[in-house]
Amino acid sequence: MFFVILRLAMTSTQREIEVSYDVSNEFFRLWLDDRMHYTSASYFSEQESLEEAQLNKCKILHDYAEITPDKLVLDIGCGWGANIEYLAGRGVKRLHGITLSTAQADEIHARKLPGTSIKVIDYKDYTPTEKYDALVSIEMIDHLCSPAQAREGKAIEIYRQYFKKLHAWVKPGACFGFQAILRNRVPRNRKDLEDLAFTADVIFPGGLNPRLEELIAAVNPYWEVLELRTQRQSYGKTTGEWLRRMRDHEPAIRKQWGDQVYADYERYLDTCVRAFKNHWSSDVQIKLQQIPE
Repeated sequence: MFFVILRLAMTSTQREIEVSYDVSNEFFRLWLDDRMHYTSASYFSEQESLEEAQLNKCKILHDYAEITPDKLVLDIGCGWGANIEYLAGRGVKRLHGITLSTAQADEIHARKLPGTSIKVIDYKDYTPTEKYDALVSIEMIDHLCSPAQAREGKAIEIYRQYFKKLHAWVKPGACFGFQAILRNRVPRNRKDLEDLAFTADVIFPGGLNPRLEELIAAVNPYWEVLELRTQRQSYGKTTGEWLRRMRDHEPAIRKQWGDQVYADYERYLDTCVRAFKNHWSSDVQIKLQQIPE
């Protein structure tokens, strides 16, 4: 049995992915946690550090996917390899990652994790050579549907085709640990609307966070929802810590990457903090189980 990890895009092109993730590995290393998780941590107490809360997140999804060392697993959205490293540390023997970011793939290769294979490829072009025992995907689905497609009413069908494709990649009854950023309320203040548009257009071009009800509709008839938890406050705290750490490195960032990069990322992270505080955004973790044909 075996386990794999994958980063996908459908609407977002490779160039758009690289805009989001290829500024510089060293830039992100300054303000993310020590393993470079670029997704919401899971805080269980006020005393936990960002590093501890990120490990909580990995454990939740590990357990949702029912991963054991002998399983073949696919993680859809491997980033810089933080979750792969967590799984390797828990004894998973074979780990695969797929990403559209060459910088992220380079980082994972540099970590020299045992039993790990990384490809820079779109999931639409990926063909597994064997069925997987488990899946993990952490906040990658925001790259599948563009704002224009959502306005045209295509979001649920786009997400459904994604879940259908993954359904065919796993053994009957396999579990899937899934995490996604959610969009919720729309702010009424013009500046808030402009800041959200800036984040979508400049930091993450081509993507859109799904609504929770869209995901619940889209998993059918391929996956059953066994468990679901939201963590809006955890993501607010995560982005708040990222913003604090980035501000601590302001002089170095301005010197090495320029004033515009610093200004853009400060605006983006500050917008994220407000988005989670004001219920414009949230985050969800779902345990899914494949419904056999």
